[in-house]
Order: sequence, then C-alpha cells, then structure tokens
Amino acid sequence: MSRTMKQCLHLGNTNVLGVISLIITLGSLNVKVAECRAIGLGNSEYSAINCRKHSATLTDFGGVGDGKTSNTKIFATAIANLTQHASDGGATLIVPSGKWLTGPFNLTSHFTLFLQKDAVILASQDEKEWPSVALLPSYGKGRDAPDGRFSSLIFGYNLTDVVITGQNGTLDGQGSYWWVKFKKKEFTLTRPYMIEIMFSDQIQISNITLINSPSWFVHPIYSSNIIVSGLTILAPIDSPNTDGVNPDSCTNTRIEDCYIVSGDDCISPKSGWDNYGVKFGKPTKNIIIRRITCISPDSAMVALGSEMSGGIEDIRVEDLTAIDTQSAVRIKTAVGRGAYVKNIYVRNLNLNTMKYVFWMTGSYGSHPDPEFDPKALPVISGINYKDIVAKNVTYAARLEGIPNDPFTGICISNVTMELSKEQHKLQWNCTDISGVSNNVTPTPCEELQQKVFMN
Repeated sequence: MSRTMKQCLHLGNTNVLGVISLIITLGSLNVKVAECRAIGLGNSEYSAINCRKHSATLTDFGGVGDGKTSNTKIFATAIANLTQHASDGGATLIVPSGKWLTGPFNLTSHFTLFLQKDAVILASQDEKEWPSVALLPSYGKGRDAPDGRFSSLIFGYNLTDVVITGQNGTLDGQGSYWWVKFKKKEFTLTRPYMIEIMFSDQIQISNITLINSPSWFVHPIYSSNIIVSGLTILAPIDSPNTDGVNPDSCTNTRIEDCYIVSGDDCISPKSGWDNYGVKFGKPTKNIIIRRITCISPDSAMVALGSEMSGGIEDIRVEDLTAIDTQSAVRIKTAVGRGAYVKNIYVRNLNLNTMKYVFWMTGSYGSHPDPEFDPKALPVISGINYKDIVAKNVTYAARLEGIPNDPFTGICISNVTMELSKEQHKLQWNCTDISGVSNNVTPTPCEELQQKVFMN
C-alpha cells in the first residue's frame, strides 16, 4: 500500500475520531442550550446557551426607532446599565420593532442582544460615529489600508457568554456607502465588519438576518466555543469582500443552517497573514460547517485561507449546497504564508452551476507588505472529498501546488460531475500535487492515482 493510500485511510479514521471529539466538546454548549423567555417578549421563546435573569428594552433608555435618530449613545448606555447584572444571572437587551440607527457599540459578558421580529439595526453612514480600533496582531496591517481599521458595528473584546439572536430581526450595514468609497480608494482605514468578537469564549450568533455589511459579516477571532446558526446573510454578488462567516484563529466552532448570498466567500476559516500570523501562532481548528446554502458567483462556498499563517486543521464540511458559485471548498495559500492546512474532511455536497468543483492554489499572492519570508512554505496535506454531485460544471478541477512544496494526501471519491455546454477540453489541471481517487467522473488527472479504498 502506498504512502498516499495510507494517508487517505488514516485521514478517514482520524477524522471520525476528531469529529466525535469535536461534538463532545461542543456538546458542553449543547447541554446548556435552553428555551429562554425575557420580559417584554410575551410568550415567545428562543434557544440560547444561557438564559438571563434580567432584561430591558432599548426604549427604556430613550431609544428612537425612526431610522433617522442616532441611537449610538443609547445602545452604549443600555449595555453599560445591564452590565451590572453580569454576576446575577446576566441580562438581555431587547431591540423592538422599528429602525434603530446607530454607530458601533460594544457588548458585555453574560449578555444577550435580542432582535424582535421587524426590528432593524441600521448602521450609521456618518464616519464620525465610527471609532478606530487597533490593528489585529495576526495581520499586522489593515486589509484595506495600512493605517488602521474602523470598529465593527457590533464589537466584543475579552468576553464570556455572549448571545446575539432574535426572531429573525435584521442588521443592515448600509454597505453601499462603504463599497463606493472603497472602490475609489478613499479610505485610510480598513472598512468595518458587521460583527466582530475577539479573545472571547462561549459565543452564539443565531436566528437573525444580516444584510449589506461594509466588509466581512461575522468575524469571531482569537475565540473559542462558538455557535453560528440559522443566519440569513445577504449582499449583492458584486459587493467587495462581503464574506459571510470567517472564524479566524478560533477553536471549537459550529456553523450550521445558514443561507448566504455574498460578493465573496460564503464561509472562510482563517488564521493570520504571513509573518504576522506565523509569529502570533494561533491556529483555527475543530470546526464543523454543515447544512449551508451558498450563492457566490465570483468566490467559494468555503475557502480555507488565504490568511492561514497560524494554521488550519481538523475541519469537517458536510451537507452543503452551492448554487451559481465559483468553487466549492477551496484552499488558498502562497509562498510566505507558512503554517499548514491539514486534516480536512468534506462530504455530501450538492453543487449546481460551478466554475470549479475542486480548486486549490499555491499562488494566492496577496501580502500585507514585502517583508514576508519567501522560505515560509505552507504544508497542505490530508484533504479528503467524498460523496459529491455537481451539475453544470465548467471545469472539474484546478489543483495547483507550489513548486518544491507539493500539496499531498489529496483523496477524492464518489464524485459525479455533469459538464456544462461551456465545458473545457482540459477538465483536470493538476500541478505539484499528489493523491488518489476512486469512482470519480470525469476521470481525474494522473497525479490523483485511481485506487480502490475504503470511505
């Protein structure tokens, strides 16, 4: 038996054990999930990792939901007031029906932000309401501009037990203002994200609608024990960098039952950028991504990287649907990234109208600055795809490793791809990669040796 074959079989076994371990770990959160009720919600119940003893409504603090009056100070006052209950069962802030214009505000621990049905939090388009925050240590520079970055609309730092949920209320980032200025290169700071939670533990973001973020929608970073569930995320398909959910240097994360239409990757685990990410050294690991529907004609359903310099490992992707999307589960890396992407297990994909089903690239050369180490080569290994049905496919695969740094242990099995009328003659473009395949149509490139192996 070849080394690659052993690696594929080993991957299958270790991933089962890894997923069981991950489910048990996240099970500690599931045990806590309860049906909660807060004063002001009537008989309505909602699921949360923790219920709260105290609650208040935004109007209790003078909030005005006319879509014109700024509530930035109101949110800050309300949350500061409710912080006093953190050690006494925590508190819920209820955002009632209405349009609540606001700049960024910071959350607190043992706290729930609850958006009632027909509640809309509108992001202010007045830049004076948006403070700057420190650069991310694992990135070193702002992704849009080197001078810094705007605070996210909803921001949290060093928190424990935070819930953002509701009756499918809406966060509206009013992103067109930011997209236009970004395209004109008028910013000296990186655009805001919609939700960013940093250095925190026990996070739940669920059952709300998020539309038109200035940039990334949901960005947990340097955090652990995270549930992202039941989100509807919508942005124009030509909007810049509107990634849906980006767990970044995070551990034990579950992303499930979401519907995402995006101008960029629907879901993108990350872990820092080039030498900054290598130095910070915090990987993203133990991630389950399941039951997601993605529409993104110019990007991926799931992208691993390209900022992966702290490492990405032990990722399970299953039961996903992509419609009119550029690629399925894509790996993006480059010389200078260092670290690794390993032990990735993908199964049960339903794909319709795809440019690429399989896409890996080792030349995704976006760098924060010229100071990256050209000797920092990423290790890509143990990548397992199985049980995939794809229709209307332009290219089966584009698999491009790095010269003298090949991607290894790529295992593809039980895949049927129906080609489009625009199909290209060369369906499999493979360089600097190795692996095995079994029961794949159309026939893979010779670098993926056809073998019979257990799945």
